[in-house]
Amino acid sequence: MTDVAPSTAECLTVGGVELEVLRRGVGRPLLVLHGFERVDPRAPFLDRLAGRAEIIAPSHPGFGRSPRPAEIETTYDLVHLYLDLLAALAPDKVTLVGLSFGGWLAAEVAAACCDRLDRLILVDALGIKISDRETPDILDVFNTSPAVVRRARWHDPDTWAPDYDAMSDDDITLRARDWDALCLYGWHPYMYNPRLRRWLRRITVPTLVLWGESDGIVTPSYGRAYSASIPGSRFELIEGAGHHPEIEQHDAFARHVSAFLDQ
Repeated sequence: MTDVAPSTAECLTVGGVELEVLRRGVGRPLLVLHGFERVDPRAPFLDRLAGRAEIIAPSHPGFGRSPRPAEIETTYDLVHLYLDLLAALAPDKVTLVGLSFGGWLAAEVAAACCDRLDRLILVDALGIKISDRETPDILDVFNTSPAVVRRARWHDPDTWAPDYDAMSDDDITLRARDWDALCLYGWHPYMYNPRLRRWLRRITVPTLVLWGESDGIVTPSYGRAYSASIPGSRFELIEGAGHHPEIEQHDAFARHVSAFLDQ
């Protein structure tokens, strides 16, 4: 195993847009697009993967400490921003990992252009519509009781749900920015692109679709439908995890990802 480089937070400018970026580890590039919140630099899954990959985890514009220019206001803008980022990275191809909302972005990026990708990993991804117009596929986290959302997000909320009373003022401020930005990008239509599922057939790189068995935001049946829409993709469940298996079951998550990278 290669030595693990310490994590660093830096500012990266892509197409005139400044991004807060977390980097950790050495090896093949692993671009991680986060979900409802930016990737916490204390997240254990980072250490589990940093011995085999260079993790590059930007905060989307408006999340964390990334400013949001006025012209960046839709998922369309984010997708093209990350296409620019892929073009700006080293000449080696990149493994793209998308978590939750970031899974939507990763799927859009891969459907648009696979030339810079080596592999794709979607984790409890949002972004598609699988039911009829009147049937919601994705729990509305903005208009549902916080207690219900808490239970839906976590297999074991008492252990893993954030304790806002114990957070520092800085962490609470960052969470508030994350939530505001998520609302901006995902409000209407709610957390999906009605056209995306049709174009998932354009994804030509090896793809792993990982899902928390207890996910109540987007259920495993949604994940199976996602996987079935991507030619040759593989669907795997992680037990004892809700919408965030990379947090609740970080060891199992890292094992699934590592095994996929070794194939």
